[in-house]
Amino acid sequence: MTSLRQKQISAIKQMLNLNQPQTKTSSAEPVWKVLIYDRIGQDIISPLLSIKELREQGVTLFVQLHSDRDAIPDVPAVYFCSPSEENLGRISQDFQMGVYDVYHLNFISPVSRQKLEDLASAAIAANCVANIHKVFDQYVNFISLEDDMFILKHQNCDVVSYYNINKGEIKDTEMEVIMNTIVECLFSVFVTLGTVPIIRSPKGNAAEMVAKKLDKKLRENLFDSRNNLFNSDAQAGNFNFQRPLLLILDRHVDMATPLHHTWTYQALAHDCLDLELNRVIIEESVPTGGARAKNRACELDPKDKFWVSQKGSPFPTVAEAIQEELEQYKSSEEEVKKLRSSMGIDGENDIAMTLVSDNTAKITSAVNSLPQLLEKKRLIDMHTSIATEEKIMSKAQALEKPVMDILSDPGAGTPDDKMRLFIIFYICSTHLSESDIKKYETALIEAGCDLSPIAYIKRWKSYTKMASGANLNQYEGAGTKTVSMFSKLVSQGSNFVMEGNLPVTKIVDSLMEFKNCQEMDEYHYLDPKLLKLTEIPRNRAPFQEAIVFVVGGGNYIEYQNLVDYAKAKRAAGNTKRIVYGSTTLNNAKQFLKQLSLLSEEM
Repeated sequence: MTSLRQKQISAIKQMLNLNQPQTKTSSAEPVWKVLIYDRIGQDIISPLLSIKELREQGVTLFVQLHSDRDAIPDVPAVYFCSPSEENLGRISQDFQMGVYDVYHLNFISPVSRQKLEDLASAAIAANCVANIHKVFDQYVNFISLEDDMFILKHQNCDVVSYYNINKGEIKDTEMEVIMNTIVECLFSVFVTLGTVPIIRSPKGNAAEMVAKKLDKKLRENLFDSRNNLFNSDAQAGNFNFQRPLLLILDRHVDMATPLHHTWTYQALAHDCLDLELNRVIIEESVPTGGARAKNRACELDPKDKFWVSQKGSPFPTVAEAIQEELEQYKSSEEEVKKLRSSMGIDGENDIAMTLVSDNTAKITSAVNSLPQLLEKKRLIDMHTSIATEEKIMSKAQALEKPVMDILSDPGAGTPDDKMRLFIIFYICSTHLSESDIKKYETALIEAGCDLSPIAYIKRWKSYTKMASGANLNQYEGAGTKTVSMFSKLVSQGSNFVMEGNLPVTKIVDSLMEFKNCQEMDEYHYLDPKLLKLTEIPRNRAPFQEAIVFVVGGGNYIEYQNLVDYAKAKRAAGNTKRIVYGSTTLNNAKQFLKQLSLLSEEM
């Protein structure tokens, strides 16, 4: 099946094709155009299309909307931006200055009627109405990082952060704006997928607010005969058959996982190297004396086969795989060298290869393989750089000690590492007395830790206990059964995270399979396609497809756990497709900072 990411790529390519469907009979030569985007548009496009792919779509130049731009005649201008007051003001300014001859305006999310009228007035005033060829609402207001993973925001992601949603002094109007922002983005996800989900969410938190607002928005669109964006859903025969489950969860469901010290390649890159929008910046030391270190951007995307196959692997496995790739490359390189040597061709005289008629097939094969070989070498070098980064290697120390000993050991990680370790330990412990907690806090202070995140976590834990009326046992089976596992946080990191299903994965399993758990009855059941509001499922057939969405920030550890769960189901002959989404992605450092801010407010 076509993935969400592929569908979003198709939508962007159609937009770049001046909103004409791309067909096999289309001319091979694209229409040359200029692409003008805002920061949000840039975030959406950059993980989807490389510069080379933009060129293939006829984009000769791509520039920021609010940068200084020269007039370019005779070339269509494709705008891709959100319909904010600031952006519309700048577009009106372009009309006034006659920057382009042809305007194709594409809004990331729907432009309101009032704003559209203001834009029309600006075009009339600038006498350029005839120059505006098309105005489109694109409904692509989300960022696809993987075929099965998306986030809503990168720039200005604080708007939908865990801190912003949970801060104490938040006004109802502010919360309304946040919820509407999330719902608008999620609506775009389902317009892009072309399907209407069945929605489940827990009761009494931000996830419930999002679920009810999204249900209302989908319902209103479905029953608006003129503007229904899901007509293709009915035509494709998806109206009653195999619809996906949308499970909307609140970050509160699991506060330990975002702080985990994990050892899978992708999660580790995010934790230690600030992986953002599938890109890592590596600082390379320059050998010459006194020279400044230079930064190198490494793209980690689905076109990199090594990354795709290894991103979910434990780090030592990745190191071994890099070594194997390197040996294979060296072997291929040696073969090419031997061939050249046997033919008497030196490195300076490559053109002579085309003049030799003997062994043509062998030579052609060797020459054709050179570009792939060089690309392979580039990727190996890139992954070697990432893998040997000092920050990552500093994590690879076995910690075979009780938690208190780790906190007291000056050589066992940074203060932030120790704070993360203690909070996970505290969340997962069912019996910790006040005097025990004081001892740990003293050790943390002596280790140079800032205790501010702890106050908020204490309050969260007490609320959770009251709400559930029981101990926090959702971590059992998720690699957090006993205190002893903390002594193996790093030395067996992959097992620590992946030896069982994390809380989010357990909930997904129960709801996809309609397992008869009393706890699952606490989840709303919303079907936007039913005229009558009801919370009783029409049938209880297991779902084959689920979109799991976390309000308040997600992480690569939860994503990988769901990927592994789906793989295990497939191996058992039960096909499950799961897409993981979240308002934004936080690594542990960022999440810890948000906990500190919430504690300071208290």
